[in-house]
Amino acid sequence: MSLERYFHRYGRATFTLFLINVAVYIVEAVLSRNPFWISDNVLGVLGQWNYAVLYLHAWWQPFTAMFVHVNIIHIGFNMYFLLVMGSQLERIIGSSRVAMVYLISGLAGNLLTLFLLPPNVVSAGASGALFGIAGALITITGVVGGNMQMAIINAFVLFLINSFLPGVNAYAHLGGLIMGMLIGYYYGKVIRRKLTWAYAYDYY
Repeated sequence: MSLERYFHRYGRATFTLFLINVAVYIVEAVLSRNPFWISDNVLGVLGQWNYAVLYLHAWWQPFTAMFVHVNIIHIGFNMYFLLVMGSQLERIIGSSRVAMVYLISGLAGNLLTLFLLPPNVVSAGASGALFGIAGALITITGVVGGNMQMAIINAFVLFLINSFLPGVNAYAHLGGLIMGMLIGYYYGKVIRRKLTWAYAYDYY
């Protein structure tokens, strides 16, 4: 299967984000001299070390951290969910908007981490961005289907199930999820309005 067919299968934005994450992990592995586990030194530069952001002016870290992973299992699970959920959302709202949801949600989760966790914390991963994509899917479904109460319950359950395991950054998950839900609520309203107009036009 050619690269272009993967873009078609998963969506251009989703598969591009996948490729960026994989490329960054390869760089991490080379710098760490270990393909399975990334060194603390590399994570301190490419991930988000709160102290470095707050006191050493490492302003890039809240951005780069959403593409950085700590080991091969970490990136494997995250990239699986990116391809599954990102491709679904991309079919609904389009390529540029999926990229926007990923970046804004990931940044929201990392900023929440920055201000609510201690300076010595180092965090990394696409989880905040992925929770944003999941949150957008959940609220779009809730708005279009007219059942926001169930959508909020689903989002809450998703957060509880995935955010309180050892080593998991619950703040990144929460920030990404809330941001994704807000974006999804907006696009859900847009989609529902278009569907209402289309139904009214067909009716008359």
